[in-house]
Amino acid sequence: MEKAGREVSATYTVSGYLKDHNGYSSANVAVILSNTSEEFKATSNYSGYYEISGVPSGSYIIELRKDNHIEYGEVIINGEDVVQNFQIKNKGDYELSEVLLNVESVKSEIEKKGFAVNVIETEEAAVRNIQTNELLNRSVGVKIRQGGGLGSSVDYNLNGMSGNSIQIFIDGIPLSSYGSSFDLSSISPSMIERIDVYKGVVPAELAFDALGGAINVILKDDFRTQINASVSYGSFNTFQSNFNAVYQAENSGFFVKASGFYNHSDNDYEVWGRNVYNIQPNGRYEYVRVKRFNDEYSSRGGILEAGFKKVNWADKFSVGYTASDSYNEIQHGAYMTIPYKGRFMEAQAGIVNLTYEKSDLFIKGLDLNFHGIYNERKRTINDTVTWTYNWSGELSRDRKGDPIPSQRGAQQGAPTIANIYRDIYSFRGGLTYSFNNNHKIGLHHVLYHISREQNDELWNGIRKNFIETRELEKNISSFSYESRWFNDKLKANIFGKYYQQKTRQMDPGVETIDGQEVRVEEYFSNNFAYTGYGMALSYLVNSGIAILGSAEKALRLPTDNEIFGDVGENVAENSGLEPEQSNNYNLGFKIGPYKIAEHSVSLYASGFLRDTRGMIVREPQMTLNDAQQTAPFVNLRGTESKGFDAELNYIFKDNLNLLVNLSKFNTRMSTKYDSNGKVLFNYNVQIPSEPFFTANASARYSFKNVFQKESLLNIYYNYAFVDSFYNVWVVNKRSGLENSMVPEQHIQDVGLSYVFPKKNLVVSFDANNVFNKQAYDNFAVQKPGRAFYLKLNYSINKF
Repeated sequence: MEKAGREVSATYTVSGYLKDHNGYSSANVAVILSNTSEEFKATSNYSGYYEISGVPSGSYIIELRKDNHIEYGEVIINGEDVVQNFQIKNKGDYELSEVLLNVESVKSEIEKKGFAVNVIETEEAAVRNIQTNELLNRSVGVKIRQGGGLGSSVDYNLNGMSGNSIQIFIDGIPLSSYGSSFDLSSISPSMIERIDVYKGVVPAELAFDALGGAINVILKDDFRTQINASVSYGSFNTFQSNFNAVYQAENSGFFVKASGFYNHSDNDYEVWGRNVYNIQPNGRYEYVRVKRFNDEYSSRGGILEAGFKKVNWADKFSVGYTASDSYNEIQHGAYMTIPYKGRFMEAQAGIVNLTYEKSDLFIKGLDLNFHGIYNERKRTINDTVTWTYNWSGELSRDRKGDPIPSQRGAQQGAPTIANIYRDIYSFRGGLTYSFNNNHKIGLHHVLYHISREQNDELWNGIRKNFIETRELEKNISSFSYESRWFNDKLKANIFGKYYQQKTRQMDPGVETIDGQEVRVEEYFSNNFAYTGYGMALSYLVNSGIAILGSAEKALRLPTDNEIFGDVGENVAENSGLEPEQSNNYNLGFKIGPYKIAEHSVSLYASGFLRDTRGMIVREPQMTLNDAQQTAPFVNLRGTESKGFDAELNYIFKDNLNLLVNLSKFNTRMSTKYDSNGKVLFNYNVQIPSEPFFTANASARYSFKNVFQKESLLNIYYNYAFVDSFYNVWVVNKRSGLENSMVPEQHIQDVGLSYVFPKKNLVVSFDANNVFNKQAYDNFAVQKPGRAFYLKLNYSINKF
């Protein structure tokens, strides 16, 4: 093919996405304009995105290469930038034999490195009214424990480990660096490229103290000039909106990105059952079916980032600022039996960040990345209402008809307008060196420092001089060695980690010295230092079957909330809390994806064992005590969790996608001790408030050319099962605590989305919990029932 005549001065960009025949992103594919005298080429990234700049107008042959697989395409540039997407074929598209993809998708490549990892791709969820947490909750081996509706506290359970043992990251940066007003509910799936869920063993490059697993949210790294915005409205006056805009200069590499979000919900959904009752003046319990009345939630925020991309001195350099705030009413304490009115929490955060990435630094194969964050956060807990209320939102009254005051002066305790100030800085850096395609070493380090102090606007002038301060600093270093052997059949990742944490507390007081009362400061400090190590192995039996195994001696350092307490989360202080340690083991396999004609199928299964010492949990309760509204975190002496999870995925053409997964585990503590370490009694029971058997099934069917040519209609169905579990410690079945068991749950959702012909407008409708079943996660706290949502998503990619 001959090239067309070129314009001397004007050059353009060819960009797009590469996907395999199943629609998964294809990484590390060389894209070459092969019929030119100059070198125009690029390599697709983990998103499957490629970009070739500086190309004159003309007609070109595009060559796609990976290993020994080559495909060809054609592109014509006629006075403007060109977006050219490719779907890479495999042998199965030409032969009816059973084969694996020649060009491996990012999802498949990550899942076959040896770690027990599940990669969630968000393309479908991006156009629906699905929260990121909902998407995670449908993934194999993941259970989201949420204390109510939108904005409520969230715990993540991975294979029997939960709470802060599971670390959440955004592009490798700990989510804890961003503040409570910015969480996964603030990030729309449309902004996410994929989510990597590591269960148990965590790779060294994340370099943090994730004991039971990690969830790493990878945001889209597409720097083409574009705008995307979405808005949704639904039940309980729930409104959610977000936008994302990018400007990319043509020749200088300069870019600007801006995004924002706003979320609101009244969360006034109905609750009923054994925990929802009004106490009559005569002491009789009246069970009621009512709407929550003090549970409103709002959050908003914006992110601005500017920098340079793909310049000779940096692959990426950027500075950014994130601002967010939230308002969250608190309906009840740790248990649902006593409703609050007038108790609420506010949070603000301002974050400055710096990113620098450079490959082939000084020498070929030496790559550097650095990310720094400084965060100022404020959190206010307001609790000044002095009366008690019932579930109807009315004042509780005694036999005489008089309002009943709170025993301690406010809804949860003494009246308070408590402000907690946090200053956080976090630095994360990594240096890797690739000797060749088969051997790579890496050194990573994270420094995380938080200082906080607390005051109360209701304190008198003297009390304001007695403000305690708290500091926590952790340093985590890791070294890794990755290798590939026997023509990539065997992949090995060996790593070691060093953990160090310091805490410092200052409590002011008064002492009498020489007859004078003098303000004094009492200090308490603690210092931990530990080492850990692990490895992950994968072996390709053939091109479609991989055996995966990993093991790690891991450690998790307690957080500032666990040590110092948090009034807003009903957490009491425990300065003597120790780190938790665990020996984690995973063994599993992955088969496929295999393609036979127009059918594709893949299977994943993994067994696991977690042997943990000093597990950090909320203080276990033997009863559901109405008066117990706060509790500290404590260490359990010894726990063991073992189980398995499995997932089956079937695809027919591009029309039908079926997915089924389940997870079953058993987490038990063998011995109960008193505060002096004396054995009180031995027993072997399931740890409470941990759903130990869950399953999900989902289906999607697509109809093309419905109503309009080139349109697409998708219909969705999802089923979630949660087996019954206890809320409190149950030593034996004759303990009379059967009423503290959360019942078996069957939740079903349906939805549809319509993609207009130009692909820039998508309308979706979702109906959650269509049969209005009671749903619980934590301490029998009921979650929303039946709900309906409508969403619009609009994109502009050409300017």
